[in-house]
Amino acid sequence: MSRIKDIFKDQIFVIDGAMGTMVQSYNLTEEDFRGERFKDHTSDLKGNNDLLCLTRPDVVGEIHKAYFDAGADIVETNTFNANAISQQDYNTEKLAYEINLEAAKIAKSTAALFSDKPRFVAGALGPTNRTASLSPSVNDPGFRNINFDELKDAYYDQARGLSEGGVDLFLIETVFDTLNCKAALYAVRELLEKQNRDIPVLVSGTITDASGRTLSGQTVEAFWHSIRHANLTAVGLNCALGAEQIRPWLDELSTAADTYAFVYPNAGLPNEFGEYDETPEAMAVIIKEFAESGLVNLVGGCCGTTPDHIKAIAEAVAGVEPRKIPKLDSLTKLSGLEPVTIRPDSNFVNVGERTNVTGSTRFRRLIKEDNYEEALSVARQQIENGAQVIDVNMDEGLLDSEKAMETFLRMIASEPDIAKVPVMVDSSKWSVLEKGLKNLQGKGIVNSISMKEGVEEFKHQANVIKKYGAAVIVMAFDEDGQADTYERKVDICTRAYNILTEEVGFPPEDIIFDLNIFAVATGMEEHNEYAKAFIDATRTIKETLPSVHISGGVSNLSFSFRGNDGVREAMNSAFLYHAVQAGMDMGIVNAGQLAVYDDINQDLKERVEDVLFNRRDDATERLVEIAEEYRGVKRSQEKDLSWRENSVAKRLSYALVKGVDDFIEDDTEEARQQFDRSIEVIEGPLMDGMNVVGDLFGAGKMFLPQVVKSARVMKKAVSHLLPYIEKEKDELGITGKSNGKIVMATVKGDVHDIGKNIVGVVLGCNGYDVIDLGVMVPSDKILSTARDEGADIIGLSGLITPSLDEMVHVAAEMERLEFDMPLLIGGATTSRKHTAVKIEENYSGPTVHVIDASRAVGVVSKLMNENEKSDFVAGVRDDFKQIRVTRAKKTAIKTLSMEAARNRKFKVDWINYPVSKPNYQGVKVFEDYPLDELVDYIDWSPFFHAWELKGIYPKILSNKRYGEEAQNLLVDGQGLLQRIVDEKLLTAKAVIGIYPAHAENETVFSEGVEFNFPRQQVDKGADQPNYSLADFIAPKDDFLGMFAVTTGHGLEAIVKEFEDQNDDYNAIMAKVLADRLVEALAERMHERVRKEFWGYASDEQMSNEELIREKYKGIRPAPGYPSCPSHEEKDKIWSLLEVEENTGITLTETRAMYPAASVCGWYFPHPESRYFSVSEIGL
Repeated sequence: MSRIKDIFKDQIFVIDGAMGTMVQSYNLTEEDFRGERFKDHTSDLKGNNDLLCLTRPDVVGEIHKAYFDAGADIVETNTFNANAISQQDYNTEKLAYEINLEAAKIAKSTAALFSDKPRFVAGALGPTNRTASLSPSVNDPGFRNINFDELKDAYYDQARGLSEGGVDLFLIETVFDTLNCKAALYAVRELLEKQNRDIPVLVSGTITDASGRTLSGQTVEAFWHSIRHANLTAVGLNCALGAEQIRPWLDELSTAADTYAFVYPNAGLPNEFGEYDETPEAMAVIIKEFAESGLVNLVGGCCGTTPDHIKAIAEAVAGVEPRKIPKLDSLTKLSGLEPVTIRPDSNFVNVGERTNVTGSTRFRRLIKEDNYEEALSVARQQIENGAQVIDVNMDEGLLDSEKAMETFLRMIASEPDIAKVPVMVDSSKWSVLEKGLKNLQGKGIVNSISMKEGVEEFKHQANVIKKYGAAVIVMAFDEDGQADTYERKVDICTRAYNILTEEVGFPPEDIIFDLNIFAVATGMEEHNEYAKAFIDATRTIKETLPSVHISGGVSNLSFSFRGNDGVREAMNSAFLYHAVQAGMDMGIVNAGQLAVYDDINQDLKERVEDVLFNRRDDATERLVEIAEEYRGVKRSQEKDLSWRENSVAKRLSYALVKGVDDFIEDDTEEARQQFDRSIEVIEGPLMDGMNVVGDLFGAGKMFLPQVVKSARVMKKAVSHLLPYIEKEKDELGITGKSNGKIVMATVKGDVHDIGKNIVGVVLGCNGYDVIDLGVMVPSDKILSTARDEGADIIGLSGLITPSLDEMVHVAAEMERLEFDMPLLIGGATTSRKHTAVKIEENYSGPTVHVIDASRAVGVVSKLMNENEKSDFVAGVRDDFKQIRVTRAKKTAIKTLSMEAARNRKFKVDWINYPVSKPNYQGVKVFEDYPLDELVDYIDWSPFFHAWELKGIYPKILSNKRYGEEAQNLLVDGQGLLQRIVDEKLLTAKAVIGIYPAHAENETVFSEGVEFNFPRQQVDKGADQPNYSLADFIAPKDDFLGMFAVTTGHGLEAIVKEFEDQNDDYNAIMAKVLADRLVEALAERMHERVRKEFWGYASDEQMSNEELIREKYKGIRPAPGYPSCPSHEEKDKIWSLLEVEENTGITLTETRAMYPAASVCGWYFPHPESRYFSVSEIGL
């Protein structure tokens, strides 16, 4: 085991090529396959290649030797179909064990012939010719011709033969159904435990086509989530696709898997005769690129490959550094057909509970009537209503629960829109739970196990669940009964956690505790503490038991008020609000029956919370008193509607120019009635109105916020017309008109999209078809979408500096894949210089930097105009060339050695400098900072800049050109801000830390962490200091502060609300405001640090304008600033402050912060500390 792993670290392994292809080259006859032993066998045996291990071992050995001679480090046994299930086709199933035993011996004896380097034998276990997740009958989706246990038994028999024959590792390959694979993994692990043996286990999946899914429907990441429990040495892909086609999915797997990764593709795609034409040289070039791109630890070939292919591949990867295993966070990773990752900043995971015969009368009736088809609609509805996991329970006295569970899960597997989410198998019967696990190809959740039957049974069940690869809900229940007090809940869960993690080896992130939610306000005094005990225990368990989740059935809480939905909704909502704040992150909740916490009448809320927290002896009586006494209030306001008296065409134009959508659907319908065809409304009055908008915008008489409002109105009008247009399309032959198609995306690793969205709106308003792929988009999705959609242009956006590297990667991929369409580059950190020097150099197609939204239309129109395109592109190329020439000349800038730069460092008289000792040391967390406190700290100037209105607030409001629009924008922004604050739509979170620190050269040491702050090395003259941020920290007995803040939690819900209404204007506005609020929070926290927590400027008195101009003492630089360009320093802040746990801010692989409305950095209190740049300019 360790020997193979050691080699994996040092080199790229090479595995052999196709066995079947080589067997065919021998032109063997039926007599060869039969041999003397099977000359009288009743069935034809030609084609049973595995049987050759018994009848022509010489041929099998020669093939192994040919691959070893070609340079393979590993050969696979000739056992792809040597399992009892597949061998049934030849009536040779009883020979399965013997075939595998002999196959292993043949391969091992061949390996022994070589002494030049280590040679290994992989015991190959193929997928069988049956599938546990799919029905062979389209008319009976619940039918299976194989089950988990039959597969497991066949695989166990096969693995036993291979193991006893001496294989060095197991390779479960060509996985097209992950449930089959899980049966194989279960069998192999069971065998190795029995033999007390530990050898590597590898799994190779098969992506069947360009959809990126297995035959049974899983994505690559979902496939990995489903099998990662098995402690695999390596995971990879093989078969079905050639090397070129398999690359995107290899890239995805290599990124997702925290183990070794490999690939052995076919020799291209089969031709019309089913043959493979890709030459060894061509295949080796592609696989070498995989290696050089850091994607692989092992390579080889599948169908159509020969020793010549393996020789070329081995030579191509020789000496190339193997892929480094990525370090990934230990997160809960579930799957159905698609992956679900529960992150610290994930919203509450809602478990759909209506597919439960004990909780849904309708579902129970349908199951009892064997109406499983209709029962599927219940599951589908749960997912449509937002359930991220569906709970399936079949515990009913008159049901065969095991059969019902199996049938329903098999039916679900045939419905991709349901099967995409993970399943929670729910039962009080162990046999039903295990039956469910045997029918899940994804990674699900078991609900539940406990210690009520003793620790040994608990450990046994946990071990079995671990083998199946599921997460588990553990009830707070032991031999003494259910936990109903804080102490019992904490004690039982702590005990269970220690048993699971230390004795069973269960991953802590896959443990979910159900702490028992009991009814309160029952009139029984002993029940009064139930809610508070749950909330308090939740907080303690999340603090003391790392990585676990907390779940529960919320509706139980209000059971004593059944029949009074108003009170129940308020109770459930208030309880859930406080439980989630404490750390509850999963639960069975009917979201449609929850009141909005802030909408609960204040008096009712107070009395409900008196009950929840047992604050008064008469809490129950007081809640009963007012149960029916609350009502809601609605407000309205009058508007000037005189424009409504105009013709419909003028009304539409007015609505578009003014951005008024109140009557747009009625007016659009009226216009539709006046035209022969619905499309004419778009081509007529709507486009006339948008032309007015375009003319005003182009003339500078209308500004971006107004254009976005106009787009919102236009979208709503078009949405109303679309059904009618679709209906008329057949007779009209209209497929839509477009000036061109543009694919836009914020690149992988970046979550910022305000600028991109604005460009998309502006282009859409000018008749372009914009396909917006959103944020965090990998290059393959961008490029495959562009190809599939026939796009004319690709546009990339990014805000953080690592996005620049990703843009270079996308450009290089476009070049590699021979794209020639124009590439647009935009975003706050992009520039003409970077585009010229880094991006255009990697792509031979037209590459253009777009500075802002107002330039986008002009650039795109020139690129789409055949008469203007060539001159425009030539001009851009000349400009970029000049930039590169100028930059090359700048290399003459004089720089200093590091020693010389240090001699010119900024010098402080530390002996006489009074270091300010902080009033507070350590970490301080702010879980829900009051938003209303931040409003006065907002710097409004960047608010207008985001909308491309340049100027300083408040002077911008009186600007001659766009002062009126700036005023309108401010009114809209402050209106939405007021709603965000009043309704608490965003949650502000912050964490600060102040620690002892000292500096040495460019390093600041604090709490065992080393912060690296680069030094300026440009020769600025002997009288000018060469700064490093470390200069502002004393060489001993000083302090360093740091922080991370966010106002992004809740933003996605606001944006979705507006986007669902086709309201791009307010969707963008919400993001802009979140950015302003987080900067305000950063400013407020810095002020409190200066005056309160550190106290080095306790008497500071400054106006908001002075704060914005940073007149205060000290600085708060951030990773990525010119003085500290490396975003990698964020990792150290995250570690010291436990940022993810304390604020929910996560870092992407390129260290962009999510939510995007987040800021982090350091506090330097020195009065002469300053901002500067360590670039070649060095100011």
